Amino acid sequence: MESDRFVSLDIESPIWERVFVVAPLVVVGTKEGEEYNLAPKHMAMPLGWENYFGFICTPAHGTYHNAKRYGNFTVSYPWPDKITVASLTASPRKEGSGKEQPIMDQLPTTPATIVDGIFLSDAYLMLECELDRVVDGFGEQSLIVGRIIAFHVHEDALRTSDREDQRLIYDAPHLAYLHPGRYATIRETQAFPFPAHFKS
Repeated sequence: MESDRFVSLDIESPIWERVFVVAPLVVVGTKEGEEYNLAPKHMAMPLGWENYFGFICTPAHGTYHNAKRYGNFTVSYPWPDKITVASLTASPRKEGSGKEQPIMDQLPTTPATIVDGIFLSDAYLMLECELDRVVDGFGEQSLIVGRIIAFHVHEDALRTSDREDQRLIYDAPHLAYLHPGRYATIRETQAFPFPAHFKS
């Protein structure tokens, strides 16, 4: 690098703990036997412009095996003021059971409409997904890809022709996760300065 203000890190070790990176924070729901499981994920996003959604998981987690076994999952985008509720979905499972999350009985949930699953109730966007594929091999992690078959959005967060985008986001702010270990509420936004005649 030309600037002496850059530090080149050793890439033999993971680098993502050394900087903050902005990501969404979602809660993924899966069926687990006779119960359901909720887990927070931040490496998660739409895949392309069609109705696909993906998140990174690991075979060491129940979410990975649940999605493969039952062939579906849900995604909840929590409201920023419900960060504590979203955080509780990371609570440990009951010792020795390998499955049950004791906190599940205390979390506000809503049943999905098509897939056999639940949402975190305190969310502004809810997706129901059929498993499309699992791509292993990103180190110890895998990409779980779903096709969205149902899409539910709170009316306060819905873009419409009579609502100005900046005001909409101010009134219905979004939750962002800054890995590692921080979060932010996105309320103040600006229109992106696309070049003239730009087409996506």
